[in-house]
Amino acid sequence: MSQKPPKAASPHARSQDPQPPSPALPAQVAGSGGLDRLAERARGYADASTAGNTNRAYAADWRHFARWCRQKGADPLPPSPALVGLYLTDLAAPATGAPALSVSTIDRRMSGLSWNYAQRGFALDRSDRHIASVLAGIKRTHARPPVQKAAIGADDIIAMVASLGFDLRGLRDRAILLLGYAGGLRRSEIVGLDAGRDDTVDGRGWVEILPDGALLTLDAKTGWREVEIGRGSSDQSCPVHALEHWMHFARIDFGPLFVRTSRDGRRALDARLSDKHVARLIKSTVLKSGIRADLPEPERLALFSGHSLRAGLASAAEVDERHVQKHLGHASAEMTRRYQRQRDRFRVNLTKAAGL
Repeated sequence: MSQKPPKAASPHARSQDPQPPSPALPAQVAGSGGLDRLAERARGYADASTAGNTNRAYAADWRHFARWCRQKGADPLPPSPALVGLYLTDLAAPATGAPALSVSTIDRRMSGLSWNYAQRGFALDRSDRHIASVLAGIKRTHARPPVQKAAIGADDIIAMVASLGFDLRGLRDRAILLLGYAGGLRRSEIVGLDAGRDDTVDGRGWVEILPDGALLTLDAKTGWREVEIGRGSSDQSCPVHALEHWMHFARIDFGPLFVRTSRDGRRALDARLSDKHVARLIKSTVLKSGIRADLPEPERLALFSGHSLRAGLASAAEVDERHVQKHLGHASAEMTRRYQRQRDRFRVNLTKAAGL
């Protein structure tokens, strides 16, 4: 008895799927072991084309847009610049009374939609007047200076690591904070480190311990770069000393550098830490060490994040700005200055230099 072929999914049903199509064999090519393996590898490369956090954010952007379209009785496929313009308007000035999104978040949503359409074989024309003029108007009307997280100073980081214990969990978290601060590292760069080169498939860099310090090789946002972390003035504040202690007692000589520990904090496990652990660690040690105790707890928690480590190094390091820029991997000095919360803004006085 013959079976009926399955019904093709309707365009509307396809639009509800947040996952874009993965690379696959052309329809006219018969599958084979070799071609199937190549298709699987192509899917892996496609997944690695953007960072994991970016992929998750873009998937959430599409889910939100597809849900909004269904609520309005519209279909997100094929792309309609006029519909996208209305969506952006609703994000900036929600008709439901919901909180409006910031301009930076709306811009990120726009990037997410463009990426998702491209993965589905469509091109969204961002220069179309329905999108470009609306987005320009939103920026002109609602744009505000970015809200920056507070920088963690040298005294702050020392107080934060002093609040940690000396079991394996404490040794690990101490190394994370000191290494992240001295390296001016992003959360993903910290947890993406391996003990050695090419140890893991998902590793985003590795560490070498040298007599004068530690050399980190990072696959960062702006490409591969090396970060030199010198030894500190005392063992209590030295990031290299903290890293050596963690690696020795946790027996880390291969694989992910920072891994989970058992509940009692005495045994290192195999699983790599999530970058969310770094954010939680910063907030918890800020509370325990009494930093900004003059503020209510919710405000203190909102004031600090993973970027507080990068901002702390940029603000506290009293060296030529070019060294800080290279250390943080910034393409421009202007980007570095955004991280410098406390700097001598009037060191160069062009008013006097001009004769006034």
